[in-house]
Amino acid sequence: MNLAGSGRSGGWNRTDCKHLLIWFVITFLAPGPFVFALNHALRRGGNTFTVQSELPTKAILAFFVVLATWVVSQMEKRPLDDYGIPPSQAFKSQFWEGSVWGFVMLSGVLFILHVLGHFRIDCIALSGGAGIRYAFGWAAVFLAVSVSEEFAFRGYWLFSTSKRFRFWPSAVFLSLLFVVGHIFNPGENALGLTQVFIVSLFFCLTIRRTGNLWFALGFHAAWDWAQTFFYGTLDSGVLGVGRLLNTFTQGPNWLTGGSAGPEGSVVTLVGLLFCALMIHFRFPKVNYPDRPD
Repeated sequence: MNLAGSGRSGGWNRTDCKHLLIWFVITFLAPGPFVFALNHALRRGGNTFTVQSELPTKAILAFFVVLATWVVSQMEKRPLDDYGIPPSQAFKSQFWEGSVWGFVMLSGVLFILHVLGHFRIDCIALSGGAGIRYAFGWAAVFLAVSVSEEFAFRGYWLFSTSKRFRFWPSAVFLSLLFVVGHIFNPGENALGLTQVFIVSLFFCLTIRRTGNLWFALGFHAAWDWAQTFFYGTLDSGVLGVGRLLNTFTQGPNWLTGGSAGPEGSVVTLVGLLFCALMIHFRFPKVNYPDRPD
């Protein structure tokens, strides 16, 4: 998709506000009763982090944001391509390229920490059929997470606000809201929240350059999968049940990430800046408009 050639300026009117309100209600309010009932039925605790506890909840959130996006696309008589979500490119080359980038970046962060003496792999925790089941289970969880968060904060909402405020002011605004959504994670810290803001802007950059969010969605899912399942590190203070590797981290929180896990490390912040530079060269042209119309 290349929308950069659209020269007409846009702006919000009453209809746009109504559509955004409908999208917001379906995305953020409608799932509430279902998630509450599910958590009550599963007797889910605040520190439980398993495939069985996470997949149903994340799938519900993903379903409602996809539904909301489809509903407004029908109301506005627009293809999903206009929101940076072209169905024809779903889970194709850019998604898998983003997945490789996400996995490689986390591996690079942990490799640097290992070289510095702050990270080590103790042993393999899973093997055989159990390892395969958990690999696919956690992949499903984090695919649902990435769909729910990317569609919510960098899909229709980004498109809608860009009509009024242009792309980068909208990206900054939604990235701040993305941080707010992570504040109450049990093990989050200041560096971790800073990283949440930076990675949101990084994902916006990939959307700006690729024209869609499939690269960002793949990066997001692979990063979380590698962090929780493959390397078995902390993720906002919680260890996932069913980790491929048992690993150990020690050292100052600013370097290791502390309770936030490697995503709270200053190494990750530097890595994201490096990745942003690489995205600049990998996708040199702007393919998402300042003011979509």
